[in-house]
Amino acid sequence: MLKSRVIVMIGVLTAILMTGAVATVPKAAKAPPVKWTSLFDGKTLKGWTNPYAWGKAAAVDGEVHLTTTKSKFFLVTAKQYKDFVFEADVKLPAGKSNSGFMFRCRQRPNKVWGYQAEVDPTARKWSGGLYDEGRRKWFISPNRDKAKSKAAAAASIAAFRKRAGDCFKRDDWNTYRIECRGDSLKISVNGVVTTDVKDSVDPQGFIALQHHGEKGQVYRFRNIRIQEITPADPKYVPLEEKKPPRKKKPVRKTRTKADKTK
Repeated sequence: MLKSRVIVMIGVLTAILMTGAVATVPKAAKAPPVKWTSLFDGKTLKGWTNPYAWGKAAAVDGEVHLTTTKSKFFLVTAKQYKDFVFEADVKLPAGKSNSGFMFRCRQRPNKVWGYQAEVDPTARKWSGGLYDEGRRKWFISPNRDKAKSKAAAAASIAAFRKRAGDCFKRDDWNTYRIECRGDSLKISVNGVVTTDVKDSVDPQGFIALQHHGEKGQVYRFRNIRIQEITPADPKYVPLEEKKPPRKKKPVRKTRTKADKTK
């Protein structure tokens, strides 16, 4: 009987000790939510720049308005971004128009190139597609220009249209969401995921708003904001922009008198 009581007591004490040990284990701290940062204050274009010699951008009633009297141009952020979630609303004018949100893009005077989330108001219905401005064009979503065959291109376009459906609303505001995490690139239009691919050509870069170049047309943007997940590296230089190392000039050997007599 005594032995049984001892065994019971040991079991009770063990349970109490284990319970206490479990109770003292601290809970894993939850990562703080990533805060949204507005990229447009509604009154000024602080934080934005136009690298083109043409095109006009203005803050009007809480919106960014783009117009041009010449041709296509982009309004570009002054800051680069790496991993992030970006959101903005766009409304295109009636008539001929086309636009896009550049992301992780690059720039120089009168030129912007790189990833672009397509804004397409036409019956083609390619809004939310991924276009590589100034380089590979329609290379993946949909893949019209880099497909191995016409049949493969047609299949890619059909698959894209099935994903996108009628997500874009003509003559209305449309909300775009762009998510970049490493080589993962995702584009959504009005809550519909239209592009979800992997590509590692540009790990970071600028964000830009496009005016397609139609004279007299006003392109409107609002609610431009970003969640910065991983800050851009200020020392990053794209591979093709790195200067090749200078070739060392061969050292000319000075001939001595002994050399000349040989």
